[in-house]
Amino acid sequence: MLDNLDKFKCLKRGPSGAINIDPLQRGGVLTPEAREAILEWADGYSVCDFCTGSLESIDSPPIREFVQDVLPEFLETDQVRITHGAREGIFAAMHALCERGETVVADGNAHYTTLLAAELAGLKVEPVPAGQEPHYRVDPQGYEEAIERARGKGEVVGMAVLTYPDGNYGNLVDPRTVSEICRREGVPLIINGAYSVGRMAVGAKSLGADVIIGSGHKSMASSGPIGVIGTSDELAAMIFRRSQLVPHKELEMLGCTLRGAGILTMMASFPAVVERTKLWDEEVEKARWFAGEMGKLGMDLQGDRPHGHDLMFFKSEILYEISKTAKKGRYFLYRELKKRKIFGIKPGLTRQFKLSSYLLPRDDLKMVLSAFEEIVSHHPKA
Repeated sequence: MLDNLDKFKCLKRGPSGAINIDPLQRGGVLTPEAREAILEWADGYSVCDFCTGSLESIDSPPIREFVQDVLPEFLETDQVRITHGAREGIFAAMHALCERGETVVADGNAHYTTLLAAELAGLKVEPVPAGQEPHYRVDPQGYEEAIERARGKGEVVGMAVLTYPDGNYGNLVDPRTVSEICRREGVPLIINGAYSVGRMAVGAKSLGADVIIGSGHKSMASSGPIGVIGTSDELAAMIFRRSQLVPHKELEMLGCTLRGAGILTMMASFPAVVERTKLWDEEVEKARWFAGEMGKLGMDLQGDRPHGHDLMFFKSEILYEISKTAKKGRYFLYRELKKRKIFGIKPGLTRQFKLSSYLLPRDDLKMVLSAFEEIVSHHPKA
């Protein structure tokens, strides 16, 4: 096995000029500045060469200023830490702010990692149910009902989580209404902004969140995995508390936050990220146009209508019917798109799939639409 390792010398993602419509990746495409930074800082624990005990204390490169001044202003919080991803930030907040056996109230469209974080922290989960298709809406008033249900069972509600937007349908639940309910009930609110922080102009204060979570590799043009967590000074005293055994290290961060090139790509991309949040309305309008054109081809948009995000979930009976007789069966769609240098829809999906239009020029989106039109028209239905 060790005699034939040449395959590892040149690992390529795909052909040049390809169109990537993967929702996980559209917001994480690196800026030219970030690509330069990653080459400069790619060697091992390069950032740690300058560390005296904590990432946010490094002055050169200017990580201290970025973490202590720039990101708190951007996230509308008092304090921020860099994490290894959104899920690590969610777990840190749950583990620090809740007691084992307590209950977390979470939207029915929450990412699976919210459930894993709660389970690992020893917490129960009371869901706020999502509605039926095609909208799958979560009623913000459902948070009050979920809190009451949990308390009616004798449970202590330690926290609420709102996924904004959710990673399935791109639905945006009114965060202010949820926040008002949580404050009235004395429950801290985490907003999982993995698909909003870095895309939209959002912050903890404007959304009404006690803790806000972001994902650098999903939405902040960063090389991941990397995330951010921001909160108030009051809650930071618990979430970022110091270890008793190693007093200069923060316990929930396991001593050190993200090491290496990821933080440098986030910093290098950040000026462009700030500017692009100002263009969010244009991205939404473009997504609505694209969804409308897909609808004409038999691809039915699920989730909020009018849609408010670039992440789109489609159901397509026409592609499913084609897959019944097409060569390669349900893998035919992936292969047909690949031939046209379009990537991002997972292999094997035809009846339902997700994609994103974020930051793609309309000409590229027209090419995607043309590809779907050709695929539908050139394949016989079962």
